[in-house]
Amino acid sequence: MKTCLLPALLLIVPTAAWAQTPGDAPAIIVTGRGLPLPPGTPAYGSVVIGRERLMESASGRIETVLGDVAGFQQFRRSDSRSANPSAQGVTLRALGGNASSRTLMLLDGVPLADPFFGYIPFGALAPERLSVVRVTRGGGSGAFGSGAVAGTIELASATREELPGMALSALYGSRDASELSATITPDLGGGHVSLSGRWDRGDGFYTTPRDQRVAASAPAAYDGWSTNLRAVAPISATSELQFRATLFEDHRTLRFQGADSMSEGQDASIRYVARGPWQVDALAYIQARNFSNIVISSSSFRKTLDQRNTPSTGLGGKIELRPPVGPQHVLRVGADTRLATGDMYEDAYNANVASNPRTFLRHAGGEQWTSGLFVEDDWTLGRLVLTGGARVDRWTIRNGFYRQVNATTGAATGESYADRSGWETTGRIGALFRPGDAVALRAAAYSGFRLPTLNELYRPFVVFPITTRANAALNPEKLKGVEAGVDLTPMKGVTLSATAFYNRLDGAIANVTIAPNTRERQNVERIVAKGLELTAAAQMGDFSLSASYAYSHSSVHAPGEAFDGFTPAQSPRHAASGTVAWAPRGGPSLSTTLRYVAKQYEDDLQSDVLPDALTLDAVARLPLAKGVWLVARGENLFDEPVVTRNAGGSIDLGTPRTLWIGVNWRH
Repeated sequence: MKTCLLPALLLIVPTAAWAQTPGDAPAIIVTGRGLPLPPGTPAYGSVVIGRERLMESASGRIETVLGDVAGFQQFRRSDSRSANPSAQGVTLRALGGNASSRTLMLLDGVPLADPFFGYIPFGALAPERLSVVRVTRGGGSGAFGSGAVAGTIELASATREELPGMALSALYGSRDASELSATITPDLGGGHVSLSGRWDRGDGFYTTPRDQRVAASAPAAYDGWSTNLRAVAPISATSELQFRATLFEDHRTLRFQGADSMSEGQDASIRYVARGPWQVDALAYIQARNFSNIVISSSSFRKTLDQRNTPSTGLGGKIELRPPVGPQHVLRVGADTRLATGDMYEDAYNANVASNPRTFLRHAGGEQWTSGLFVEDDWTLGRLVLTGGARVDRWTIRNGFYRQVNATTGAATGESYADRSGWETTGRIGALFRPGDAVALRAAAYSGFRLPTLNELYRPFVVFPITTRANAALNPEKLKGVEAGVDLTPMKGVTLSATAFYNRLDGAIANVTIAPNTRERQNVERIVAKGLELTAAAQMGDFSLSASYAYSHSSVHAPGEAFDGFTPAQSPRHAASGTVAWAPRGGPSLSTTLRYVAKQYEDDLQSDVLPDALTLDAVARLPLAKGVWLVARGENLFDEPVVTRNAGGSIDLGTPRTLWIGVNWRH
């Protein structure tokens, strides 16, 4: 039934607008993008990843490219081929690893996080569909305030000028892996439609080290596909309608035979953008997601849990107005809302009995609603730009419950949780001063908040031998932060940037050890992260260089707890990335990327260490004919053992050396 929503929304697209002829006046300009960035945006600092870099990833996956931004991390070091989907939470600035995202991630203005778990469906985000990625570290944002405590990652779809009429790509890789993608983008009147599809599969590698493998160990096989339809239609000379629909499905096997997971989604959005004297950005979207997962015992290798069904729905929208208030001001006023609902159905099994009987049937769920009003203004005073904004959000957590039924006796237990609601007021201010063409000084202060996800509130889970309890009493996380930085352009084609920051996350949600092999999600008093971020980029003829480094000193403040003063879980102190590329126009090209991540800890008590890791990736292209390229890619060429999980010595590893060869065609 949910899938039927997409064709219905497709009918909303005004195909009549495509019938306009080139001779109509005034001239129609279609961009396929949102409103232009306000002049004060650089005051908050950001890293921009362009389309060329997005297309040159050795893995072909967006989460790998985001690793160019030092300080970016998922909950674990695995990518979306070998991670459990529900562990793909995204954060920045070492504020503590969390399977739910502490960073607001948007595609064409639409929040991407799963409505129930809060993870990002990276398998549905093909780099070839994107134009640019902007990563802003630090809390607060204009629209969709909940979630932007560690920063905001904004993805924009590729424009018509960036998309070929047709494109095909086919690659074959190590361990019988394949990657196939195709795009067709016809013009329709004054607009265009782009239809793309992608299929990735592979037999996978053993995440278990050789000395820990057993007969039941299995490689991390994966098989996923996604298809995306995007249409842009002019309404007038200064306004357009944008529609996007994405379908995706992903299957993975992790660690043991039968430990299979599945995630799927059907997303759709429609957006109206007007660039006249009164500028308007209006957006509405719907997301229908599901997830299933089978957990296999690491001692008996029988099924212990079947998370058979986790349907969730996200609904929301925003409207932003920019009234004409004079050339010195860009005023933004607007409202947004997001509803998330979800249910979890799972069955527990007795793995210690050969017949592997079902023991309990569990059902949990609830819903959240956040709605906010925001206002921001950018004031240009010659070489000085002042920017500031404020938000007020009303949040509600309601209809939460947890039920458990004994499969043998039919006895039922459970609890319904009281509805809760509250108000959050957040804001940000910044200043950007350019004393000369080669120097820009900036400073900013901000606040933000994040609601606990439905998963954190209501769903306990087990990663043997650790049981982690849910906590329906969790409160929102709240961040306050300041930063200052300088951007330098010492010569043409060379940019340097440095940012010093101090962020404080009050009420941080963490998995707290309360007994041997037992943890519970709790609000700890606060996490403080302070550090330095450096970036550099240079373009010298056919050669280019980009590099980033992040030093983050993070600590947990939890008086009376054993982990007081410790580094938060999954938080490295050092992270660095550098890419060198040689790309003569129309000729062969080569790029290499070196990345380093310092050691970090799996748990809050710093008992399980994830060692540091240094990896090298490379991509080479050779033109064969007009529009045809031979492509060779290499991941982790050093074959560095990257430890992604360590639970008392039980270890998982990340992607080993992986080689690809294939062909790209564009017309």
